Amino acid sequence: MASLLQDRLTTDQDLLLMQEGMLMRKVRSKSWKKLRYFRLQNDGMTVWHARQARGSAKPSFSISDVETIRNGHDSELLRSLTEELPLEQGFTVVFHGRRSNLDLVANSVEEAQIWMRGLHLLVDLVTSMDHQERLDQWLSDWFQRGDKNQDGKMSFQEVQRLLHLMNVEMDQEYAFSLFQAADTSQSGTLEGEEFVQFYKALTKRAEVQELFESFSADGQKLTLLEFLDFLREEQKERDCTSELALELIDRYEPSDSGKLRHVLSMDGFLSYLCSKDGDIFNPACLPIYQDMTQPLNHYFICSSHNTYLVGDQLCGQSSVEGYIRALKRGCRCVEVDVWDGPSGEPVVYHGHTLTSRILFKDVVATVAQYAFQTSDYPVILSLETHCSWEQQQTMARHLTEILGEQLLSTTLDGVLPTQLPSPEELRRKILVKGKKLTFEEDLEYEEEEVEPELEGEHESELALESQFETETEPEPEPQEQNLQIKDKKKKSKNILCPALSSLVIYLKSVSFRSFTHSKEHYHFYEISSFSETKAKRLIKEAGNEFVQHNTWQLSRVYPSGLRTDSSNYNPQELWNAGCQMVAMNMQTAGLEMDICDGHFRQNGGCGYVLKPDFLRDNQSSFHPERPISPFKAQTLLIQVISGQQLPKLNKTKEGSIVDPLVKVQIFGVRLDTARQETNYVENNGFNPYWGQTLCFRVLVPELAMLRFVVMDYDWKSRNDFIGQYTLPWTCMQQGYRHIHLLSKDGISLCPASIFVYICIREGLEGDES
Repeated sequence: MASLLQDRLTTDQDLLLMQEGMLMRKVRSKSWKKLRYFRLQNDGMTVWHARQARGSAKPSFSISDVETIRNGHDSELLRSLTEELPLEQGFTVVFHGRRSNLDLVANSVEEAQIWMRGLHLLVDLVTSMDHQERLDQWLSDWFQRGDKNQDGKMSFQEVQRLLHLMNVEMDQEYAFSLFQAADTSQSGTLEGEEFVQFYKALTKRAEVQELFESFSADGQKLTLLEFLDFLREEQKERDCTSELALELIDRYEPSDSGKLRHVLSMDGFLSYLCSKDGDIFNPACLPIYQDMTQPLNHYFICSSHNTYLVGDQLCGQSSVEGYIRALKRGCRCVEVDVWDGPSGEPVVYHGHTLTSRILFKDVVATVAQYAFQTSDYPVILSLETHCSWEQQQTMARHLTEILGEQLLSTTLDGVLPTQLPSPEELRRKILVKGKKLTFEEDLEYEEEEVEPELEGEHESELALESQFETETEPEPEPQEQNLQIKDKKKKSKNILCPALSSLVIYLKSVSFRSFTHSKEHYHFYEISSFSETKAKRLIKEAGNEFVQHNTWQLSRVYPSGLRTDSSNYNPQELWNAGCQMVAMNMQTAGLEMDICDGHFRQNGGCGYVLKPDFLRDNQSSFHPERPISPFKAQTLLIQVISGQQLPKLNKTKEGSIVDPLVKVQIFGVRLDTARQETNYVENNGFNPYWGQTLCFRVLVPELAMLRFVVMDYDWKSRNDFIGQYTLPWTCMQQGYRHIHLLSKDGISLCPASIFVYICIREGLEGDES
């Protein structure tokens, strides 16, 4: 069980000092700052803390949960405490998912540097681990937990306790026979390598062994030709060559002799099945593989709503952390609600609510720093401006000075465009979306003699302003409309500042009236926003017109003002109509964000996904509510075979073993949306076996998403969530595949997985089982 990590733990000076422990100040807010003793555990994977050096300790965090470490100057909270706490002695531990950051202040700059260097090293080591190394580390973690008296050995009683922790309920005699077989030293305890052998016996995969033997002539190995047959026949790798099969053998066969003889052992075969090559997600879809030279409106764009919030939209906290998290997960459109602030500085918050406020210039600086860390493709700043003329000028100055060359402030090459530029043409550019003064065809701005009207989207989703209305007000009659416009011109106080207007180039916000009106009066560089309620109504009433509208103009959809808890709608329904910017409350985990994350996992996670051709054709006859030929319908057969190392996530059921079942959901056009589930397996979260086949018929596979959810069956109440994985139909590999599960926050639950067999047939056939 020795590893690079174990070597570093005994030789790296920083890690040795971290294992001794240090007293640091834990900071949660301006009023909560307490001394705690932090210590890296001997496993090198967990940090515990206590009130004092020899006090009762409890887990603080796991290294595998850490995304990165920032110095004190990059901490929003620590910067607000510079008069009390020295920034040079502070640092921030940033976690994957939605867990709050941990801000710590050491007693000296040197001690802070020790922890920052040490944590960086550990995170890098964990990140670079392959599947086998992660499994080894996972085993080491369990050994530490099972070895109750920490003597480096495990008695049978400790093993029994460990099996219960690992979700295994096993016959005592059988468990003892495995224990004795692994105890080669006959000491009555298991040490390092003996525990590994015990685990291997425990996790013997009969279903994989059977599959292996069905292709192996001697049951001991797969020759190159036998493995090639398996790849072509079962894995549907039609274009697989001997060279590729040989490459896979070299990659996954653990023995040097096997590599030399060009054969794959059972261990190598299992290693292949558990790898990225054996994953359900097609590795070819992981890098950027789509055409990135088409106009922006031809792409689905990963978009965030109320990006500044890390809680709900009534009294949640506003923080630049919201922008950092959104941009680092590949989001390409972030929302900025700007209001007049004190001392002439605009602030960002959810207007007329109790949410906290942050400076607009801090938001812009954060966007400048993080915009292109995950993706080089353009970032859109969706401005909702509620500021006076003077503070709009300040906004324009901050955007220009802070963003510099990143800000797109003129059309590309100064040429009059006829369509929106492509993501490729706009690489590493930040675009401003917002209201704009009269936009002439030569792209010059013309001052009007009368007070200019603010043209733009009417995003009155603010809770108190809209009084939680979900329906958009009906369009007034033409005569009434003219009176309203005149009245609005008279009453308007917040006139749009030309300096801010001039920064809006390709994304001018305009109010939507009707599809006919847009076609007759609007241009390709104008964009309308729709509440989810209005967008869904339009899809039902005029689905094909909405599809055609989205082939030439961008649409942004935002959640209803009723969602005060920052919950989400299902984005799939809006994508079906070709809506490009379907804004999500990214701080809120759940099914809807699983679908969004799964959709944008493809194409390098760059935040842009090319729409299917029938959503890019301005003559398209596609109607999302009534899809008809020539769409190629398909039948999907999924055999849910087995599960591996499913975690126990419900802390209230600590004493029980999970009863897992697998639910498969399809999201696509309404007629394709379906769900089926397996039976549950009683008392086995370690290696449950289902062996059940589910069948789905899908009319429009190009738009379909699959979500695999593992639940803990509970006959008394709702089934408990264990893990999930969501991916696009078009990125799914056929054959025998592992699905590596993710938590509610989208974090890997390694080594938890389910093993399935996938088969896709053209046309609609078979009965649902």
